[in-house]
Amino acid sequence: MDIIANHGTLLLILVGVFGLYMAWGIGANDVANAMGTSVGARALTLKQAILVAAIFEFAGAFLAGGEVTSTIRKGIIDPELFAEAPQQFVYGMISALLAAATWLLIASFKGWPVSTTHSIVGAIVGFACVAVSVDAVNWGQVGTIAASWVVSPLIAGTLAFLLFTSVRLLILNHDDAAARALRLIPAYMWMVGFMISMVTLVKGLKHVGIDVDLGTGSRYGDALILSSLAGVVVALIGALLLRAVAARSSGEVGIEKVFGTLMIFTACSMAFAHGSNDVANAVGPLAAVVQTIESGGQIGATSAMPWWVLLVGSVGIVTGLATYGWRVMKTIGEKITELTPSRGFAAELGAAATVVFASGTGLPISTTHTLVGAVLGVGFARGIAAVDLRIIRSIFASWIITLPIAALLAIVFFYLLQGIFG
Repeated sequence: MDIIANHGTLLLILVGVFGLYMAWGIGANDVANAMGTSVGARALTLKQAILVAAIFEFAGAFLAGGEVTSTIRKGIIDPELFAEAPQQFVYGMISALLAAATWLLIASFKGWPVSTTHSIVGAIVGFACVAVSVDAVNWGQVGTIAASWVVSPLIAGTLAFLLFTSVRLLILNHDDAAARALRLIPAYMWMVGFMISMVTLVKGLKHVGIDVDLGTGSRYGDALILSSLAGVVVALIGALLLRAVAARSSGEVGIEKVFGTLMIFTACSMAFAHGSNDVANAVGPLAAVVQTIESGGQIGATSAMPWWVLLVGSVGIVTGLATYGWRVMKTIGEKITELTPSRGFAAELGAAATVVFASGTGLPISTTHTLVGAVLGVGFARGIAAVDLRIIRSIFASWIITLPIAALLAIVFFYLLQGIFG
């Protein structure tokens, strides 16, 4: 208690700086891989992608980033274990932020798309093992998170594979492709509208407190009905726009332009949903430390989310993407497989569908792993030769080492902070 009383202001400054650093890492890595498909498919230029992400990631993080967030990410440890030594909890959360952010910086420099959630979870596991004991960690939950290494890319890859295969069989591989596009693309537009609405309602707005009750008895059921109607509206509007695009251009170029337009919508929705959810990886530990210090050492299971904390996360995410995101964007958009708008559309829609499916069933997923799996699925739809297996091996290796490296870094930083403050 004396340490928090004597050094509270300095600790608040440190956690604010490291929270911003972590948010920067999220922008440089997580957001970059989410926008990489749009840039790689040339649906958006790099500057346009940064602008889209800046607007929708910021809006998602600041407006829907959470009224209340769990202080312990994914239930990895019990906060009551630190009731008698709250300074250990503060050191641990600061070290977790610094460790996860450092790993994200390294991964971004290498162009590796890694999971920010796995980074912060690994860091929390590391400091918990040395601050309390190995038994303090909920290893069952850690195992569930590790399962997402397989679940996320497998589901997303399968969906993206099927989507692109359907586009190729129903539209692209026919002499009357343009005429077929006019008839069939509105169906894909319905899927876009449905998925955009589902991602927003189920993931993006879950913290805002907006509760639409349509009498189904579940929020997910209400979202299904509203999203189905939203899909119809998007399909009708899209059909009109499609005819306008077809009148100005023809052939395969015109069809790819249509899919490029659809990618912009899917990119916007995924950016909003990502900002509202993954910003918690940076601001969750930050809010926990702020609450603990301001309460004089009282540790709560949840903590209120001050507006300035969300602002730190929002600004950090956008800055990270704008300054360093191009490396991971290049990996996702160019190095795994060659993307066109139709291929990129299938990847983004497959990833969005996986997020929605996982939200409804409780499956553990990673946004990063989901998108990489979707891009892989599109690549495999064209044959294994279309995929750069060397890049895939390096990405998979980076996923496996994320948890242990983040844990080791957190242990080092924890002992460093303990040595400095006592």
